[in-house]
Amino acid sequence: MTEEAQDNVWPLPKFYFTVKFGSQDKTISFQEISGLGTETQPMEYRHGDGKQFSTIKMPGLTKGGNIILKKGVLVKDNNFFNWYDAIKMNTIKRETVTIQLLDEGGKPIMTWRLTNAWPTKISSPDLKSDANEVAIETLELAHEGLTTELET
Repeated sequence: MTEEAQDNVWPLPKFYFTVKFGSQDKTISFQEISGLGTETQPMEYRHGDGKQFSTIKMPGLTKGGNIILKKGVLVKDNNFFNWYDAIKMNTIKRETVTIQLLDEGGKPIMTWRLTNAWPTKISSPDLKSDANEVAIETLELAHEGLTTELET
């Protein structure tokens, strides 16, 4: 990396991001997203005639946890509850979910793509008569794969 290129490197803030569901061009605003990660489980193996009395570890199945999205409750917006209510035994509308971290100009810098995502849990906001906060609902998504792309 050249010295000039090093001068233009800084960490990105995490507060400027977009979320899109399926092939929609519509961006849905969320306050918070967590759980964007995957884990590869190790498999242990040892040759029967191996000279070492220990196992070797190889990569096994990859799994990802659920993604949790939080957003403000909007008037006349019941889309996530409708999606959740559509769950029947072994049938659900699965979506590709695209989450993009943006730079100060609105250009995508990092993209996370969830494959075959579907709602596994929805939580309504807690209600409190003396609260001075926005009502926040939580959507938890299960998925079958998470890919990460870094824009250059």
